Amino acid sequence: MNPEITEWEDKRVWLVGASSGIGAALARALLVRGARVALSGRDGLRLLNVVKGVAGAGDALILPCDVTEEASVQRAWKRLLGVWGGVDVAIYLAGDYLPMHAWALDVKKAQHMIDVNLTGAVRFAACVVPQLLKQGSGHIGFTASVAGYRGLPRSLIYGPTKAALINFAEALYLDLSPKGIGVRVINPGFVATPLTAQNEFAMPALITPEVAAEATIDGLAGHAFEIDYPKRFTRFMKLLATLPHCLYFPLVRRLTSH
Repeated sequence: MNPEITEWEDKRVWLVGASSGIGAALARALLVRGARVALSGRDGLRLLNVVKGVAGAGDALILPCDVTEEASVQRAWKRLLGVWGGVDVAIYLAGDYLPMHAWALDVKKAQHMIDVNLTGAVRFAACVVPQLLKQGSGHIGFTASVAGYRGLPRSLIYGPTKAALINFAEALYLDLSPKGIGVRVINPGFVATPLTAQNEFAMPALITPEVAAEATIDGLAGHAFEIDYPKRFTRFMKLLATLPHCLYFPLVRRLTSH
């Protein structure tokens, strides 16, 4: 399906959303493997701290940008092209999460989640895809979530943005795969990050960002479109996603009730 990535030495990798969580851990893991990594996020100082003391950090590009502003993303992209002339792997990891119920629907906060989780990914793709087509090679990936499989409690806006991102990546795959471009969607379960720290419930199969980063790299070494982890949790979520509504709703209510 996708071209595999087994060798990272001198690969040009752009990670958008690398200030913390999976993005930061992935940046460090790839630098150690010899990749040339460009890190983007809103805070340049935080990005510098991500790679401080990491082997290969001298080759890292720090490209601050705000994914909610098209001009900001374009500036970061043009700077990357000016230094590297192209990119081999580009992964969108930026995300926003705010637990939300129907009775607390906040349009302004909802719009921000939509802008970061989905519209920002479109801005990112609009930069990267033309260059990959020009090169005739390369990979683009998007970090969504198992929360995009089906509707979940407290996930009134977050889940739909991730479902839309999965759909967006699928459509990109259909267009780009015949042209030799790799397209991936990364669907983690619960990862210990500043965002998931907002959850007030026990998160099953919780993993560290470092474990998530290694699972992502392992997935990129294969051919599959979807990279999902940890399997002990994502397999259960995939099974839930196959159930009809008459079974799905009562089961999820039971599993998530306190």
